[in-house]
Amino acid sequence: MSTDDELLRILEKIASRIVEKEKKKEEYRSRVEFSVLSTDSPHGIYVYDKEKDKWVLVKKENGPFKPDKDGFHIVYFDNVKCPACKIYDLSWYPYVRLVGSTLENTYFYIVYCDWFAQECDSEAARNSFKHYDIRASPTTLLLYVENGEVKDQKKVEGAKTLDKLASIIDEFIRRNKKKQ
Repeated sequence: MSTDDELLRILEKIASRIVEKEKKKEEYRSRVEFSVLSTDSPHGIYVYDKEKDKWVLVKKENGPFKPDKDGFHIVYFDNVKCPACKIYDLSWYPYVRLVGSTLENTYFYIVYCDWFAQECDSEAARNSFKHYDIRASPTTLLLYVENGEVKDQKKVEGAKTLDKLASIIDEFIRRNKKKQ
């Protein structure tokens, strides 16, 4: 076997491995969904898929979360290393599943990192913490978007009970529906 043949064989092997790795990355990206996020969940921005009843990783890279459609966008800024977030999870997940899933034009998100922007493997999540100036954990950001622009927003810091969370979101939605 000549040196050129050997070199060609090595290059084909390397190219094959690169293609396989990219295929695996794409498979991983297309199926990252959870019922509840855990310490093993990748950092990033998740959206709640009402039909699947799953949290789906939609963004890891680039700029911060920005609403892409009109309606109400409820964003939970969650940190893996936050003890209060674990308490809030006991209200957040049941609320989204039982009540939030029935609300029209209302979308739920989780921006997920280890510890704010300082410890985060996701550029998009890190940029979201910075963009919305999130300095407390947990924080829930309520956004009302009309004609592509944010018309109202409310930042709610700290863990809330299920009843309190429902009341805050309901009041925000009612207030903005009156403006329509």
